[in-house]
Amino acid sequence: MTIVNVDPLFAEELFQHIWQFRLFTQSGLKTLEGEPVHIDHPGQHNRHAGPDFTAARLHIGGTLWAGNVELHMRTSDWFRHGHQYNLQYRNVILHVVFEHDMEGCTTNGIPVLELQHCIPKLLLQRYELLRRSAAFVPCAGSVSTVPALIWTGWKDRLLVERLEQKADILKSWLLQTQYDWEEVCFCAIARAAGMPVNGDVFLRLAQSLPYKLVLRHQSDLFRLEVLLFGQAGMLDGIATDDHTTRLQQEYSYLRHKYQLTPLEAQHFKWLRMRPASFPSMKIAFLAALYNKNTHLFSRILEANDVVGLERLLEVRPSEYWHTHYRFGKPVSRTQAPGTRAIHNILINTVLPLLYLYGRERGDSRYQEKAISFMRELASEENRVISGWNALNINSESAGDTQALLQLKQAYCDEKRCLGCAVGVRLLRSGIL
Repeated sequence: MTIVNVDPLFAEELFQHIWQFRLFTQSGLKTLEGEPVHIDHPGQHNRHAGPDFTAARLHIGGTLWAGNVELHMRTSDWFRHGHQYNLQYRNVILHVVFEHDMEGCTTNGIPVLELQHCIPKLLLQRYELLRRSAAFVPCAGSVSTVPALIWTGWKDRLLVERLEQKADILKSWLLQTQYDWEEVCFCAIARAAGMPVNGDVFLRLAQSLPYKLVLRHQSDLFRLEVLLFGQAGMLDGIATDDHTTRLQQEYSYLRHKYQLTPLEAQHFKWLRMRPASFPSMKIAFLAALYNKNTHLFSRILEANDVVGLERLLEVRPSEYWHTHYRFGKPVSRTQAPGTRAIHNILINTVLPLLYLYGRERGDSRYQEKAISFMRELASEENRVISGWNALNINSESAGDTQALLQLKQAYCDEKRCLGCAVGVRLLRSGIL
């Protein structure tokens, strides 16, 4: 008897996929006792406790059976898993195994169907090659052969999946703030401003400052800078110029008045970073943004197009930061965070927040707007997208790049090829 060895850590998922989509030769199926088996319906895949498939309909030996189906790589797994003692398995009508490794033809009187000789060996080999691949993505060698129609539908699903994940994170903040959308917007934009390397510490900065103080001093750009730079711990130490002295003096007063506890400045990262992306420039940008926009989230909801959103985020920091990237170190002229930085905030924060608002209010117009705006924004540029480009998988918009980032992180890196429309297409191509 020839047995194809399949890694048991991954084989059960593949075996369930093969049964669910009938990727095996169905003619001439017989139980180990020789009774013919015809599959009307393989059942519904059960991802919870109990048998693998429920509500299956099978003809076994001329009799129509309706009930549950359990799958194992080996017949002996039934006993190894203790199913003989579990009442959840009393309605199993068929035990489907890859390999029969025991004497006898039934499992506790339940007929056994062995499938290893009915499954195309090419399918198993392809799966093993994908699982063992160390390439950028498991299917790197053949991914470009997948038809564009498959990619289009799959990217649409991936984009929504990524928006849902980001919305779930924002939802947790929403609960913490008792549904204060403006405060969540402030924290989320602060985190986005600090990305990619300072996102977490920028979020902590925003959360260290009561949002009511931001609102109270929103019309005073100087005081907004005082509060943000002070809470960032960047005003500690010796004054470097008159402007720094004024900031320090004002923060000392506000810190005592509002009982504030600043972060430690060493938490912010500066190395291998363009000056326009320095934490100091991002904090100055955040202060200018909230000085310019009263009720920023409400204005986001009112925006009718991407241009409108861009204009909300197009700000120049205070005059000091026109000639400084860091305190006390003047330069002839600075460059503020540009269009790419604004687009990153839109992609990673504003549009997911807009999507969440629609989801929470049951108003799909905002969700559709978020998706539409994502497709209007230019493609992102990063290491992952460069990797996809090298495989001739290109992007026409931020919607595409967000989908490809989701595919790489949630499917390719985790070797979830059976959950991927592209992976499934490559596995099944030319089979049966």
